[in-house]
This record gives sequence, C-alpha cells and structure tokens, in this order.
Amino acid sequence: MKRFAILTGMVLALAVAGCASKGASPKAKRENINQERQEILNTLYKEEPQARKQIATAPGYGVFSNINVNIIFASFGGGYGVVRDNTSGLDTYMRVGEAGIGIGAGAKDYRLIFVFHNEWALKRFIDKGWNFGAQADAAAKSSDKGGAAGGEDSFYNNVTVYEITETGLALQATLKGMKFWKDNSLNYN
Repeated sequence: MKRFAILTGMVLALAVAGCASKGASPKAKRENINQERQEILNTLYKEEPQARKQIATAPGYGVFSNINVNIIFASFGGGYGVVRDNTSGLDTYMRVGEAGIGIGAGAKDYRLIFVFHNEWALKRFIDKGWNFGAQADAAAKSSDKGGAAGGEDSFYNNVTVYEITETGLALQATLKGMKFWKDNSLNYN
C-alpha cells in the first residue's frame, strides 16, 4: 500500500509539474501551450487529414496534453490545454485531472483533441468540463516507434474526440472520470 501511495504521488506531481515547467510567467505558459497546440494539431492532420476541415468549420475545439498512470486497480492523471472559440477567436486555458478504477498497469503520455460541433457543446465544456467514460487501451510507444490502440476516438453529444499517444507502455481497462476546468492563473477574465 505504501508503494502505491508513493507511485500515485509521483504521478500527480509529474502531471502538475507538466504545466508548471512550461514557463515561469502566465504569458510564457500561454505561449508554450499555444505552441504545443499547433504541434498537436499538425500531428492530428497528418494522421487524420479530414480533421483539418472539421476543426476549421466547427464552432470550437480543444487541445489537451495529458499523462496517465495505471497501477493495478487505480488510474490517475492530469494535464493542461486550451479551448478555442472559432467564432470569437478567444482562447480559454484549462487544466485536466482524471481518476479511475479498473485493471491495468502502465503509463502513457497522450493528447486529446475535442471538436465541438455546436455552440452549446463548446460552452458546456468550458463551463462544466466533465467527461466520464470507460476506456480500454493498449499502448507501447517510444518516439516514432511502436503503436497504440485506444477506445476514446469517438463522437458523443456533438463532440468528436481524437486521442494521440505520444509515449507509453500501458495495458488497461478502466472506468474513469475526467474533470476539465478553467485555469484562472492563465485566463484574462
């Protein structure tokens, strides 16, 4: 049990440090998140070319960078990202935390891209930010080597979700909850 608590603490510390290491000032953090957003979108467009038009014509989209660790019966993770309102051009910087139960082991560094197909879905995500669901995946990827198969690329409630695994070694089947919320330290309002 002590080992589990130590590993859980390390995972959460890494997830929280992810955004903290992106620059000392809020301006530097926003710039790094925006740069990472473009890199993630470029990767998505290579893997899913139709996503470029889908994002360009949608009322908005979100791009998040996450780290997840599954240790036997528990899953924990966290990250950060930004949601763009294509109509107004405004960005909302957000955080994400996740926890779940299930069977598995491993860790993965992955990206989530949300495409909001109507204003209601966009506003609801920014204001409420919840996502809850089952996940089953296998990932073994380092740099450009390896592969990943997941159960999260989906269309639900007027939102399309894409997942891109950056690195990791994981085999897990979990029921997890994710909470997305505004990062007040990075938003202007």
